[in-house]
Amino acid sequence: MDLFSSSWAALRAAVAGLGDEDFAAPSGCAGWLVRDLVCHLVVDAQDVLITLATPAAAEPTRDAVTYWRVVEPPTGDDPLDALTVRLAAAYEQPSLLKFHLDDVGSAVGRAAAAANPAGRVETQGQVLTAGDYLGAYVLEWTLHHLDLVARLPDAARPPAEGLAAARALFEGVAGMELPRSFSDEDALLVGTGRRAPTGAEREALGDGAGRLPLPVG
Repeated sequence: MDLFSSSWAALRAAVAGLGDEDFAAPSGCAGWLVRDLVCHLVVDAQDVLITLATPAAAEPTRDAVTYWRVVEPPTGDDPLDALTVRLAAAYEQPSLLKFHLDDVGSAVGRAAAAANPAGRVETQGQVLTAGDYLGAYVLEWTLHHLDLVARLPDAARPPAEGLAAARALFEGVAGMELPRSFSDEDALLVGTGRRAPTGAEREALGDGAGRLPLPVG
């Protein structure tokens, strides 16, 4: 729960610190500018609020690791991705996107802090404890924080504890440990296909190189 709050707060602070010109930079998500990614974060935040307000009585069917699925690598051509681009353009001014993310994002922070970790919630036809659901989102926030700063070297980066937790979650999804020589950031970038491994990294991966990348969603 604390990691959810800290990783989400860090991501929102990074967006708040961007200049207007930064919103036109490419993000780490294929086909999306930074403004498109920030718009996606608004939608993500709304999803979290909806889920926390959707209690379930059934036994959990997923946990923080099994919540995630391996998906096709993003291309930017998916209809929902294209909708996000159009929606982001409709904001016109980066300040409006910043305001909306801060407004909804603050509500997410309050709702997460008030949630009972053992309470059950439903999302996408699955049941999780609120603690597992919020824990799963540490991976989401951390990956998108890396996407946000991919072409913005001066922007604030994800907190170390969030990177470590996100790496552990990803390794759980992948069913493999990435080499300890990889930093947590590099493990996430290479593991999810956000960048190709270097020759040395591929050698360190050994047979595991053939199992990557594993985009998650």
